[in-house]
Amino acid sequence: MHNTFVLILVVGAALVFDFTNGFHDTANSVAPTIATGALKPRVAVAYSAILHVVGAFLSLKVAATIANSIVQQDLVTLPIVFGGLAGAITWNVLTWYFGLPSSSSHALIGGVVGAMLASVGTDGVIWRGIMAKVFVPGIIAPVIAIAVAGLATLISRRATQHLDDGSRTLGMRVGQIGASGLMSIAHGTNDAQKTMGIITLALVANGTLISTAEVPATVPGWVVLACAVAMASGTFIGGWRIIRTLGHGLTTLDSTAGFAAQMSSAVVILTSSHLGLALSTTYVSTGSVIGTGVATKGRKVHWNVAGRVVFAWLVTLPAAGLVGALAYAGESVFGASGGAVAVGLVVAALAATIFARSRKGKVDMHNVNEPWKSEVLPDSSPSAA
Repeated sequence: MHNTFVLILVVGAALVFDFTNGFHDTANSVAPTIATGALKPRVAVAYSAILHVVGAFLSLKVAATIANSIVQQDLVTLPIVFGGLAGAITWNVLTWYFGLPSSSSHALIGGVVGAMLASVGTDGVIWRGIMAKVFVPGIIAPVIAIAVAGLATLISRRATQHLDDGSRTLGMRVGQIGASGLMSIAHGTNDAQKTMGIITLALVANGTLISTAEVPATVPGWVVLACAVAMASGTFIGGWRIIRTLGHGLTTLDSTAGFAAQMSSAVVILTSSHLGLALSTTYVSTGSVIGTGVATKGRKVHWNVAGRVVFAWLVTLPAAGLVGALAYAGESVFGASGGAVAVGLVVAALAATIFARSRKGKVDMHNVNEPWKSEVLPDSSPSAA
């Protein structure tokens, strides 16, 4: 059924999600680069934002996965897509506030699945696709990232052990800049496509595009461009809270470890994008940083912080799914158009409240034994860096 007004709201919500994805996941690309001083914060996020746009145009395999392998296209409606986006945006904002590196990808998929379950039940969800394309890779990829980053750290340290400290640091910082750029391209290639897939689902649900489960709809050029720009804009704003956690909270990074972490993450994510896997880039990046700490003699890994990330991994899909289901239920009360407006206003009010609180520096990250957690974190503007 055609409903241009609701379609516009859904596309707008999708781009808002893409924006929150950008600032929420900025840390994946730039946290090690900033932590080691390879680039200044504002330079790092601007550099990353530009390369996110490049990455968004390289592939559409992940977009096809989101459009075809998560929920049944013929049962998708615009309220389902909007409810899913409401769940994903809500979870992204909450976890950003607490500086928690959770998965925007899992939030998006969980929100859409929750809304679909609330609408038509289990028949609307492609469980096999979720297991094969989301859940299993979500478990395996961080473990691979830990191993690859650990090995890369050992090789890098062995290869540069005869260099003086100045030459080693300079060389690795230059390498970090290149690795950060590759990671930004990888993140744009994987994460921006997820929003493209969601908008494609909305266009199919509205009858604007015609597609089958076997042959994915061609993603319109304007969708690719809009998603690329939205994610790049969010990246430029910079999620400083999560950058602090990923750059300093898990372990101490030097230039060698930073280079190994970012290069390892980029390799794992680019491989998953080639295979069309809707991977959590956040958990891959977290795994890579942990891997460098494990592989460095005398380097402490803050396992309590890693435990918070694992907790987020466990609860993101169901939590976003619950909010998605509630959002769809709310839409059902007021009808498609009125419901989308009502739910949108609630989510906007919640986001505004959280942002207002964040400006006061009130965040549950205090710990007198770990100074990096007791600092008043900057707000989300580049000037704060």
